[in-house]
Amino acid sequence: MDDSNASQQRNKKKMDGSTCMELALEGERLCKAGDCRAGVAFFEAAIQAGTDDLKTLTAIYSQLGNAYFYLGEYSKAMQYHKHDLTLARTMQDKMGEAKASGNLGNTMKVLGRYDESLLCCKRHLSVSRELGDKVGEGRALYNLANVYHSKGKHLGRSGNQDPGHFPDAVKECLQKAVEYYNENLQLMVELGDRSAQGRACGNLGNTHYLLGNFTQAISYHQQRLKIAKEFGDKAAERRAHSNLGNAHVFLGQFETAAEHYKRTLVLAQELGDRAMEAQACYSLGNTYTLLRDLPASVEYHMRHMRIAQELNDTVGEGRACWSLGNAHTAMGNNEKALYYAQRHLQISQQIEDMAGLETARMNLSDLRRAMGRDAGDGPELTDSTLSAPLRPRRQSMDNMDLLKPTAAGPPVPPPSYQSSCDAASAADGATSNDESFMDGDDFLDQLTRFQSKRMDDQRCSLTVGGAGGSSSGSTPDPVKDDLIDLIQGMQSRRMDEQRADLPVCDLDLPGFSGSKDFIQRLSVASDADGLPDDQFFDMLIRCQGSRLDDQRSVLPELSVPHPPPAPTVPDEDFFSLIQRLQSERIEDQRSALPPSKTPGD
Repeated sequence: MDDSNASQQRNKKKMDGSTCMELALEGERLCKAGDCRAGVAFFEAAIQAGTDDLKTLTAIYSQLGNAYFYLGEYSKAMQYHKHDLTLARTMQDKMGEAKASGNLGNTMKVLGRYDESLLCCKRHLSVSRELGDKVGEGRALYNLANVYHSKGKHLGRSGNQDPGHFPDAVKECLQKAVEYYNENLQLMVELGDRSAQGRACGNLGNTHYLLGNFTQAISYHQQRLKIAKEFGDKAAERRAHSNLGNAHVFLGQFETAAEHYKRTLVLAQELGDRAMEAQACYSLGNTYTLLRDLPASVEYHMRHMRIAQELNDTVGEGRACWSLGNAHTAMGNNEKALYYAQRHLQISQQIEDMAGLETARMNLSDLRRAMGRDAGDGPELTDSTLSAPLRPRRQSMDNMDLLKPTAAGPPVPPPSYQSSCDAASAADGATSNDESFMDGDDFLDQLTRFQSKRMDDQRCSLTVGGAGGSSSGSTPDPVKDDLIDLIQGMQSRRMDEQRADLPVCDLDLPGFSGSKDFIQRLSVASDADGLPDDQFFDMLIRCQGSRLDDQRSVLPELSVPHPPPAPTVPDEDFFSLIQRLQSERIEDQRSALPPSKTPGD
């Protein structure tokens, strides 16, 4: 604590009396060292100090936007990337415009504003190609593919479809992602960038997996695995094994899937990642259920539950209890199954998981009926009961239901901070709406027109005396005219209150201490040369209409809250298939109950 206070005091002394450039350089150093929070403080202090050097200011905006992106404060990141783009276009800095467009596109993607993100990333691509910047072109292609991939996954979650069975709109997005990933891969091969090739292969594997092209997915993930081993990248190697396991499950190759999950488990242990270790155990537990090796399934689900408890992951613990209850029921261990079903019920109540609550109640009812217990009886289990040897016998499992995992996607970790001023997308994967980025003049003019139309819609013809109204040839009524004049005067004042002065350009540039006239002259010169590109901003404005439609939804008959995502449970689409396959295995294990005999038979 004393060291932290001393460090803060030293940082404060550095900021006092320092110039904007010195503060910015210290902020960059701290961000590169991994202390982005302290780096942000220095960048903000640099803006407070102010500068009339536009190149210094645009660099600060870019670095500050990236730092806020890394910290997960995406609205602030978008604000500074907007400033960076505005200033770059005003200065006619094409390279700066390309980078700022890419950064803004990545930030909008994380905020779920996919259409605007696509426009920004396409602008990044077109400017990079115009400049002949192959590296920038590669980044733009990769970012575009990521946006299409994320948009496709987002649209696909709404219907809980399995990979390969998504609606056409989802498939179109994923196909676009494949096209841009392939272009990126070809360009990275041309540039000889093996690391970037690995990222492209991993993402191509993920996208083909969602499209249902499991054989192609396996091929790309094997290439990803090979490149990861070349670089000794154990985290990428772990992801590749996990993705290979998922694809093999869909092909029904459960033994091969189990081998990949075991390798995933070993790598997670080597990396010291307990959450990933738990996910691997969860995957292995489900896979061994498909292989009908129930003792092995129980072992891995127990390991998953212990880690979930260690990490205080209540949702993951509930999933483990549900899986353990199913496994013990299939093995005939009704006492243990009853214990885990009751624990699942308690956790579902705690996290307000309505689907889990209903499933747990059904499981408890079936188990108690099979055991001849009343509904109010609870399991009286001791430690010796839970540790007793497993009894591998089967009983009827009529009316057993299976709980599907929640469809919400896991949080997207922000990419590592990059000094090159580009906020690159997260590799091998894919993330509060804010104000949209649009040209101020067009927007306010459009708003004024809309307001006037709305005011006309609200007007009505006023009649004085008589229900029948006045005829076209009647004598003007002075009372009526005075009333209409009064209303019109009130309406005009309301319209005046809604008016705003149209700016010549965006002059709200925090930290700029130079003359505003200079910025205006730059803007006028830029317009005379055909910059900025008004068509680009017009497309952004049109996106707002589609965003309104995207926000509409059909009201559900019943609002059912879902539990939060569990860090120890892999939230992958293929687990819906596992759930169905497990139910089919359970159906195979059912046996017909003998007819009950009445007294005297």
